[in-house]
Amino acid sequence: MDDKKVMDAIRQRVAREPYARKMGLRLLKIEPGYALVEMGLDRDMANIFDMTHGGAIFSLIDEAFEISCNSHGTVAVALSMTVTYHNPPTKAGVLRAESKEIYRSRKTATYDIKVTENENTLIASCQALAYRKQEKLPFL
Repeated sequence: MDDKKVMDAIRQRVAREPYARKMGLRLLKIEPGYALVEMGLDRDMANIFDMTHGGAIFSLIDEAFEISCNSHGTVAVALSMTVTYHNPPTKAGVLRAESKEIYRSRKTATYDIKVTENENTLIASCQALAYRKQEKLPFL
């Protein structure tokens, strides 16, 4: 399958994805097995302690994972995601999630995802496992 065709189709889908738009998630870079996604923080993402809600950070992680594990042109879905929160982000910062494929077989793939702020402060990390179906992405 043509990598450029897959990357372009995913970029278009992400640009129209309602949840990504609602959360302000922006796809910055996509390659086979790789994604870089950005999210600006705002007051609507605060938890009861007036800190960024872990669910907002998880949404960023999940978006990067979704894009990277589907970047090979076949449907892939999450089996397991283990997140560790290391540092709280600033209240109005910009976070980036970078998802890198570590290993891929015919049926599963593993990913390492890091969330940083200002490219140097580690906010969260995630180890994720995807189940790789054999069917092509429906929007190709």
